[in-house]
Amino acid sequence: MHKRALWASVAVAVTTIPAAAWGGGLYFSERGVRPLARGGAFVAGADDLGAIWYNPAGVYDAGDEFLLDATWLHFETQHQRRAIVEQSDPNTGAVVARYEQTFAPVDGVSPVLPIPTIAGSFRPHPDWAVAFGVLAPDAAITSFPEEVDGGPAPQRYALITLDGSLLLIAGAWAAWAPVPEVRVGLGVEALVGKFVSTVMSSACIPDRFFCAQEQPSWDTEAQLAAGPIFAPSVNLGATFLPHPEVRLGLGFHLPFWVRAPGSFVARLPSTPVFETAYQEGSDVSVAFDLPWTLHLGVEWRPVERLRLELSGSVEGWSMHDSITVTPEGAALRGVVGLPDPYYIPTQVIPRGFQESGSVRLGGEYGIPIATYQLDVRGGLGFETSAIPSEYLSALTVDMNKVTLGMGVGFHVAGWRFDLTYAHIFGLDVDVDPETAQIPLLTPVNANMPARPHTINGGSYSANANILGVGLTHQFDYVEPAAAPAPDGPQAAPTDVAPAADVAPDASDSADGAPEDGDTPPPPKKKPPKHEVPDDE
Repeated sequence: MHKRALWASVAVAVTTIPAAAWGGGLYFSERGVRPLARGGAFVAGADDLGAIWYNPAGVYDAGDEFLLDATWLHFETQHQRRAIVEQSDPNTGAVVARYEQTFAPVDGVSPVLPIPTIAGSFRPHPDWAVAFGVLAPDAAITSFPEEVDGGPAPQRYALITLDGSLLLIAGAWAAWAPVPEVRVGLGVEALVGKFVSTVMSSACIPDRFFCAQEQPSWDTEAQLAAGPIFAPSVNLGATFLPHPEVRLGLGFHLPFWVRAPGSFVARLPSTPVFETAYQEGSDVSVAFDLPWTLHLGVEWRPVERLRLELSGSVEGWSMHDSITVTPEGAALRGVVGLPDPYYIPTQVIPRGFQESGSVRLGGEYGIPIATYQLDVRGGLGFETSAIPSEYLSALTVDMNKVTLGMGVGFHVAGWRFDLTYAHIFGLDVDVDPETAQIPLLTPVNANMPARPHTINGGSYSANANILGVGLTHQFDYVEPAAAPAPDGPQAAPTDVAPAADVAPDASDSADGAPEDGDTPPPPKKKPPKHEVPDDE
């Protein structure tokens, strides 16, 4: 009978591992070195290749450009678990004792892993710009200890580590300016990569006749590699310039619908009950959805080189309501009392996520220094969590948070060098064990208790430090025209205005045409059709 618990634990591992990477913590911070320095307020003011994430209409203003930047998200979280422990009469099943247990605190950290953006753009036509690039989401790839104070770590049933995970978004974007006051953009993207995750589950089936609910000798360690992942999506954007001092921006990203193959390997419990059982097959398929995102922003340029933006966003995380994991022929062999082979059914895991939103205020000011320019940037943002407190766990740590960003950019000819620091303050969350909703799942419905055993009660705190560096090169940069050098002894005195700037006198012809021997003024340069005004 208890060998049935072996596959129950394996199925638990398979169904819970993907959630570790795809919770609200996937986008724990805004991305991009320059946008992050502005607190994430980079929708209306998106005018370089950082626009591919926020508002692809900004690709038009990027022109002929190359962007390379990277941030390091140093994420730290602490969790102290609390759980309700019940003791039951083995004959009647009645609860004879009930109390709350507090475990030792555990710390989770992220590795030193740069999060890059690499993109290039060009203008095949004065009205169009096209960009190609790859970028990585600002994911909190977290690892927790396997042991604490010489014993098994209390969060092990939620997550041990996500090491080995790698995700990238690759895409192509195009922007069009039908009139000087309007830009519209479209991007076609694909989320690609893999997740590798390790988690522990308990093979003790619910009747607990021969084992305790979290007895270490019944623990099963499982590792799942979900991938290759290929999930296409589309993002759209628009920028409006109703006044030389005002820009309005809109960006919308469709969901990522993830349908990916995967595989898992389980280390069976050490208890003698599992000495002869073995796993056959390891293939699974995983299905879940990541949210749509809407960005809105307005940027004000009250004086030259000063830019201030207020923006907000909404993320439709409620569509991430469940994860479906379907084993592809995986089975347990040699289990007494079960068919041989015993095939595992499809598992559907509830997630219970909700919409999240943010508001951000930021800007930058350019300071001329000789022939160079120094940009000083700053911003502040507030974002609500996508995870209701009762569904929060070490698997997906996310909460309401405040972002403070600052940075500088240094312009040299057609180059810009960027440096950014940001800190994210997570607002602590306490999950009452009485209302906690993440169960220690057991797919085999054998004597299930009226109240499932939950694993996510307790306190959670988190914060992050982010460092970023970036490099941008503008290929269509034009050096300012230098004053013409004097032409030997025939040059006019330096204190005399050029002939083209001298008003005509009576010796000029009546129709304004130059007399014979006069030098005609140079013709005026016709501006490009969609030239951006100087104050933009």
